[in-house]
Amino acid sequence: MTDTVSRTEISTAPQYDPRLTNEDLAPLKKQTWGSYNIFAFWMSDVHSVGGYVTAGSLFMLGLSSWQVLLALLVGIGIVNVFCNLVAKPSQVTGVPYPVICRASFGVLGANVPAIIRGLIAVAWYGIQTYLASAALNVVLLKLFPALMPYADVQQYGFLGLPLLGWGSFALLWLVQAAVFWTGMETIRRFIDFCGPAVYVVMFLLTGYLIYRAGWSAIDLSLGEVRHTGLASIPVMLGAIALVVSYFSGPMLNFGDFSRYGRSFAAVKRGNLLGLPVNFLVFSVLVVVTTSLTLPVFGELITDPVATVARVDSTFAIVLGALTFSVATIGINIVANFISPAFDFSNVSPQRISWRAGGMIAAIGSVLITPWNLYNSPEVIHYTLEVLGAFIGPLFGVLIADYYLVRKQKVVVDDLFTMSQDGSYHYRKGYNPKAIAATAAGAVIAVVPVLVPALSGAAQYTWFIGMAVGLAVHTLASRPAR
Repeated sequence: MTDTVSRTEISTAPQYDPRLTNEDLAPLKKQTWGSYNIFAFWMSDVHSVGGYVTAGSLFMLGLSSWQVLLALLVGIGIVNVFCNLVAKPSQVTGVPYPVICRASFGVLGANVPAIIRGLIAVAWYGIQTYLASAALNVVLLKLFPALMPYADVQQYGFLGLPLLGWGSFALLWLVQAAVFWTGMETIRRFIDFCGPAVYVVMFLLTGYLIYRAGWSAIDLSLGEVRHTGLASIPVMLGAIALVVSYFSGPMLNFGDFSRYGRSFAAVKRGNLLGLPVNFLVFSVLVVVTTSLTLPVFGELITDPVATVARVDSTFAIVLGALTFSVATIGINIVANFISPAFDFSNVSPQRISWRAGGMIAAIGSVLITPWNLYNSPEVIHYTLEVLGAFIGPLFGVLIADYYLVRKQKVVVDDLFTMSQDGSYHYRKGYNPKAIAATAAGAVIAVVPVLVPALSGAAQYTWFIGMAVGLAVHTLASRPAR
């Protein structure tokens, strides 16, 4: 067995340069994922603590419920279209995101987007592991109240995290590494379970709260409606941008998963079920459960783990918190573990295997002490905007190159050759046009983040970067068509 799939499932060619290939990066010969597997991938991506809080926050923007649902539908519709665009080149060629980027950035220049995406994933891998460990702490403290002193960072703390937090973080870090180490087939089975498991808990939690408060207590507006008419449009646009930004990371490297799809049609069906349909259903469940916490518990609770912790049943608390922990592990593996595994392996295929790339990401996630990052809302807000400024141009260049410049034609074998006659050799393996387009998009997009007078546009950094990257790359590449 290789790190991801067996040798019999890999299409290899003797002319492939060893500096550009290993068995994890080579084109797949056998693609087996169906629509449900893609659907389950998105369920794992959505059904997490972060997804719950994000969906709930949209209903607290001062909009009426129909306006929020409309913004959700438009935002997730945009994500669905973009994911289909990203999915096709990798599904058709059977190669992961960093390899398909060689067509636009050059066989060596593809390391630029790979490293950027990999580093972003490392940061979020750490944050999601921390969120899952926080949910696990709820279970441990409920079962073993004597551990309470060890949850106090003032009594037993190191680098900003209490001893109990370190233990939970280390345990989940090892669990995730173990699941990842067993290979892609195990990961597929794991994410097939995670998403549906959260739905079971969500429906049970919703039923419990309705039983306690009654149907009449349901309110789809979590806050007072403050924006009406034309004044609501900027707020709705901001909500749309938030939805797209939340999915921008997995959306960029979705090719890492669509490559396993048995057909592009199957991938599109999975995206339709997993994004517009699933996200809207999950969002409605979130707002219903959140609105019912007020009449049942006397306060509005936006954290699902905190809501579960208030239930009058130790079994329910343990089941709910563990389920959300498992779900967060699911999103972490699919969104923040697999991506850097391919990205870092692409840098030096013969020295860094898929597994080694993933472990580099896992170790880096500890070194950044993510709990300190997550505990500062200002830092998180600033970081999201800056990351959007870099992710957007990478997306724009990829889409422009495949659909507008190359008209969906890729010479797969040339993605793996260092020959100067190769289609993607450009200048010593680098395409200056794609790199320039990425730099231009990132610089222009990051301006609203750095200039206070333009702060109103900061939430649109992904869109700005994507549009600039797409336009510059298309115009710069026109003579080469």
